[in-house]
Amino acid sequence: MILGVNGLAEIYYWLYLNKVLFAPLSAFLIAQLTKGLLDTFKSRTWQWRRFFEAGGMPSSHSAMVTALATASGLMYGWSSSLFTITAIFAIIVMYDAMGVRRAAGTHAKILNQIMEEMGRPDGQQNVKALKELIGHTPAEVAAGAVLGIIMAAVVF
Repeated sequence: MILGVNGLAEIYYWLYLNKVLFAPLSAFLIAQLTKGLLDTFKSRTWQWRRFFEAGGMPSSHSAMVTALATASGLMYGWSSSLFTITAIFAIIVMYDAMGVRRAAGTHAKILNQIMEEMGRPDGQQNVKALKELIGHTPAEVAAGAVLGIIMAAVVF
């Protein structure tokens, strides 16, 4: 695709025509924007990092995969193989966000506390603290899922 003068408009139009792609990307961006704004209001200071980080309310991963599954169902039918595949994919991603990724965040928090209390071993003074906010609570996943379904419905 060669972009003309209105390159961004052409890209937007192409994305909008591909609703199965546009719905999840929109849901992801809205979730990240919401996450950043919620943390900004909560802390009363601008939280740039939260617009780009994982974890927090709502889950952008859940929003994206549920928008993908919903868009697939709306486009190809609820009994289609594509909807089945994307729905199972969404369940796996959301389960992982609440389970493995959340546990990894809890472990990172404990390891950071240990390193803070005991000090760093010799030769490891430049080691950064582990990221603690990488998973989601069930409420964060549910909020992301609802956002994804709504965004797919809006796009369609």
